[in-house]
Amino acid sequence: QLQASGGGLVQAGGSLRLSCAASGRTFTNWIMGWFRQAPGKEREFVAHITWNLGTTYYSDSVKDRVTISRDKANNMVYLQLNSLKPEDTAVYYCAARSSAAREYQRWGPGTLVTVSS
Repeated sequence: QLQASGGGLVQAGGSLRLSCAASGRTFTNWIMGWFRQAPGKEREFVAHITWNLGTTYYSDSVKDRVTISRDKANNMVYLQLNSLKPEDTAVYYCAARSSAAREYQRWGPGTLVTVSS
């Protein structure tokens, strides 16, 4: 199971840290990702991190403002959002896939981030 939390209302320029609690299995050789879906738009990839080595990858649209990290001991994945803009308003989802899979296999309920101007 994946459970995201940490969303809320923040002013433009502010920061939020989203958390994802991962449970139900070991995530060795898995990739943990964050996606977001803005109102009226398709879901888009934000960032991912490999569970084993912590290798990260970011969408070009956020890479200068976002940091993904994981805490292996506590099975947590984090997404630090900085310099937030109104266009970052979206429901943010935590997801996971095995490194051999092409599609994300597990999704959690999202957490809403609202950025006011």
